[in-house]
Amino acid sequence: MTKSFRTLLLGAMLLASMAGALAAKPAPIKPFNAEYLATYMGTQANAVMTLAPAGANRWKYSLNIDNGLARLSQSTTFEDRNGEWRPLSGNDTSLVLFKKVKKDATYDWSKGEARWSGDVKPDRAGPVALQPGDLDAMLINLTIARDVAAGKPLNYRMVDDGRVKQMSYQPSGKEAITVDGKSQQASKFTRTDGEKQTLVWVVDGLPVPARILQRKNGKDEMDLRIKSLR
Repeated sequence: MTKSFRTLLLGAMLLASMAGALAAKPAPIKPFNAEYLATYMGTQANAVMTLAPAGANRWKYSLNIDNGLARLSQSTTFEDRNGEWRPLSGNDTSLVLFKKVKKDATYDWSKGEARWSGDVKPDRAGPVALQPGDLDAMLINLTIARDVAAGKPLNYRMVDDGRVKQMSYQPSGKEAITVDGKSQQASKFTRTDGEKQTLVWVVDGLPVPARILQRKNGKDEMDLRIKSLR
């Protein structure tokens, strides 16, 4: 092998390595406001899902649903560490038929543990040991949309509500989803956990799922369908 050919080969290998590194780099996070049509407890309501900066590479991701009979509010604040998203805190509040339940979560990565307070059972207060890559339930929504775009397997370790659960979403075909009045092709993914099932539809270019459907014993419990994204 001549010196000039070796130089060309090494240069080509270096360019290929750089291209791979650039391709693997996740897209930057951008704030958004998404409106959904929610079906909860058999009635319809409007839902709003937002992502807003919270300073110092931190972001707050929130979901609010109100249908008159029930109000649900969930949020998680997370840190973006060079593309790795780590939950820092979470809030979950529900008001159903005048009964209010409020839970707060704290993810202390310096101590490597998560704890919960508020209306939680003693065996769900923690601490639960954290591992790199752990997510809470809310943050999985954003991560699924990002991982589908990157072609990654949808396997996660969820640390939420005082417990640890391995979660895996399997591809289930494609369907048409209407976003901002336009029909778009969505990839469908399914996760089954005993009598519970979660279905997620992801549209290329959307930072969140276009639809999230939760079922129990074959019956729909909550259905979120995106209407618009800004």
